[in-house]
Amino acid sequence: MKVDFQQVMNELWKKTGAIFETICDEGSVFTSLQNSGGSGMDKETAAHHFETSKLKEIVMQSRDIIYYCRIKPKPQVLFVNGALEQYFGRGSVQQCYEQPEHIYRHLHPDFRDIIQKKWNGDFDYDKPIIQCWLDENGREQWFEELVTPVYKNGELIAMHGILRNIDGWIRLQKDLEYRISHDALTGAYSRDYFERLLKRYDKEVDVPMAIILCDLDELKTVNDHFGHREGDRLIKEAAKILVNFQSEKVLVSRIGGDEFAILGVTVKYL
Repeated sequence: MKVDFQQVMNELWKKTGAIFETICDEGSVFTSLQNSGGSGMDKETAAHHFETSKLKEIVMQSRDIIYYCRIKPKPQVLFVNGALEQYFGRGSVQQCYEQPEHIYRHLHPDFRDIIQKKWNGDFDYDKPIIQCWLDENGREQWFEELVTPVYKNGELIAMHGILRNIDGWIRLQKDLEYRISHDALTGAYSRDYFERLLKRYDKEVDVPMAIILCDLDELKTVNDHFGHREGDRLIKEAAKILVNFQSEKVLVSRIGGDEFAILGVTVKYL
C-alpha cells in the first residue's frame, strides 16, 4: 500500500518554508526525485525537480526537528530529519524508525502526561506544546512543538510536527521570573512576592502559618558614619544568615530597607 503525503508536506511548507515530495511504502520513507530522461525533460518539469531537490535539502538540513508518524493501525515513525541527532546522538534517527518508543526514554517525566494526550487525540492541536527532554548527556533541552493531526473518517491516524529548541527563551523566562520574585541586593524573596503569598493565604488557602518580622539595629548609624555601601554589606550578610534557614517549609523575604519577613507554612501550600 502506498500513501501520498503531499498534503502533509504542504502543511510543513506553511510552517517551515520547506516542502518536498514523500512516498511511504509500507513504512519506508524516501524522497521522490524522479529522473524523466535528461534531454527530454521540459523546462517546467526540470524546474519542478530542481525546486523539489532544493526543498528536500532545506528540510533535511533544518535545525528544527521535523517528523511524520503513523498512529494506526500500528504506531510507526515514517519520517524524521537529521536534526534529531543534534540532541540525542548519532543513530537516534535510525532508532526512531526501528524502535520509536525508545526515544521517550529521554522525555522529562513531568511532560509524559501531556505527550500521551497528544498521541491519544485528547489535545487542542492549535496550541503549541512546551516540553523538556534530556539529551544524550543528560542535559535539559526545551522545545516548542507544533503538531498537525491527520484524520481519516473522523479518526486520528497520524500526525506530523515540528520541534524547535527554545533553551534561550526558557533561560530568559526563568531569569525574568527570578528577578520578579527575588530582591536584587540580597537574593532573598522580594516584598512583592511575599505580599502575593499573604494574599493567597488570606483569600484562597486556609492553613496554619507563622510570620516572623525582624530588622537590623542601628543601620542608619552605620550608613551615616561608614556610607551606604557598608550598610548594604551588613544587609547582605544578614540575609545570608536568614536564608540558611530557608527550606520547603520556610521562606525568607526582604520587605524593606533593613526589614525581613520569615514565613512558615505547610509544605504542600508553599
